[in-house]
Amino acid sequence: MGHKRILQSLIGPCIYLALLCLIGCGYRFAGRSDLFPKDIRSVYVEPFLNRTRDVGLGTEIATALRGELYRRGELQLVDQADRADAILSGVVRSFDSLTASVNQNDEVLQYEATLIVDTTFRRREPSEILWRGQGIRLNEIYAGERAAVVTTSTKFQNQTLNTSNVRSLTDIQLTETESRRMREDLMERFARELHQRLMEMF
Repeated sequence: MGHKRILQSLIGPCIYLALLCLIGCGYRFAGRSDLFPKDIRSVYVEPFLNRTRDVGLGTEIATALRGELYRRGELQLVDQADRADAILSGVVRSFDSLTASVNQNDEVLQYEATLIVDTTFRRREPSEILWRGQGIRLNEIYAGERAAVVTTSTKFQNQTLNTSNVRSLTDIQLTETESRRMREDLMERFARELHQRLMEMF
């Protein structure tokens, strides 16, 4: 009982009771769901098959996933398939950019990029599909000319491009810069979303 009194004095009675309720109800902080196989502890990420004309996209997605898995740490990331309990693979079905908005002169203000990917998570031995994500779709809007750049937005302020850079770039240069940023953002968002879906098996 001594250690309980010490704990209560340190964190306060209300917080202490709240923690007891959470533990008693079986609450678990972010991580694997109960649906995730308990014997799967390590994973190998294969380069994704790329069915688009965008060279290197499958490798970029696999690299982003490896980075996310490494940062999260729920699974051990291994560099050889024969050392893994499970293998994560996928197919990039499409990656397209279409006009999202135009000005009164029909000049493109914004583009919308759409990434669609199929993924499979399978046990290595014995071979068994544990989870499959079909047609995972992400969208990202990016600028087609300087007038469409919102320099006060959080997204803009979190990148290396600043207001003076925007003024000095031509619309073509800006679109190319924004396209690269959009691509990086999509890879990171896809990796985060896939990791969450995988851990929760939904």
